[in-house]
Amino acid sequence: MHDLSLDVRAGELLGLLGPSGSGKTTLLRIIAGLDFPDRGRILFGSDDATGLPVQQRAVGFVFQHYALFKHMSVADNIAYGLNARKRADRPAKAEIKRRVGDLLDLIRLSGFADRYPSQLSGGQRQRIALARALAVEPRVLLLDEPFGALDAQVRKDLRRWLREIHDRTGQTTIFVTHDQDEALELSDRVAVLNKGRLEQVGTPDEVQEQPASPTVLKFLGDSVEVEALVEGTGGQARVLVNGRPTPVAAPANTIGPVKLYVRPWQLQFAEAHDQHLAGTVRSSYRSQGRQRIEVEHLDGKVLVVEDFDGERYEAGRAVGLRINGGYVFA
Repeated sequence: MHDLSLDVRAGELLGLLGPSGSGKTTLLRIIAGLDFPDRGRILFGSDDATGLPVQQRAVGFVFQHYALFKHMSVADNIAYGLNARKRADRPAKAEIKRRVGDLLDLIRLSGFADRYPSQLSGGQRQRIALARALAVEPRVLLLDEPFGALDAQVRKDLRRWLREIHDRTGQTTIFVTHDQDEALELSDRVAVLNKGRLEQVGTPDEVQEQPASPTVLKFLGDSVEVEALVEGTGGQARVLVNGRPTPVAAPANTIGPVKLYVRPWQLQFAEAHDQHLAGTVRSSYRSQGRQRIEVEHLDGKVLVVEDFDGERYEAGRAVGLRINGGYVFA
């Protein structure tokens, strides 16, 4: 990994987002004390935890594959971290039982205390894993792809449930995922990693609407790269595509050739006199109530257009496209 500084605010749910191999899990393991950095420090508030072993960091860790003890009941799994403490630090049995009961209520699994992991669904096992991590009252809760082994509908249900749990507990949480929708739906802020570098940190709206780099923009959804030109200076600067002005704002102090990245909803079909790009329809299909049309540009590049007017665009049809927005990087 490269040098990076990341400030996680008390009580927030921070999503660590990035492609496979970007460094998300490595960063989480360093925070937990499972790995150690070559340089730099890990601070919990004003406390330097860099040299502390995992047992002394007071973190809760939830993995993708539950890691529940098969021979233990649900209640014993949740209480494991408390019972494993040294006698001087271990709560009384009555307190442990009360805390386990409270957590079962919190995760909506009251009445499951005496069951075993083999008797639970995948979603229920992951909720037990979360309760076990919360039982030790961690300074920070670390979630590493916690829903990765679950099917799509269970994932959606658990997303809403996790957000609700976080809002109720106020637990400082770092959540690792490569799923953009998951990160943007759950997180207070998102940190985007790529090849060990921290590309951007911001709210879901900020990283989507004000991407700091082409890497962030391309990772957070479909886009197409278009050759453009910035002409003029100051308030008169314009972004042109094929000699025609676009409504995209020109970056300050930039002039000459630039890369313009356009999302599918920033393209619309247009007549020849009003088009920036032209091509031929390659295919069209329905997706989440919208029609998505693939248009092959003259240079072979494929543009994806989202259309709401209901008109069908058959393969082979020649079309023009107007750019209504986008993001410019020099």
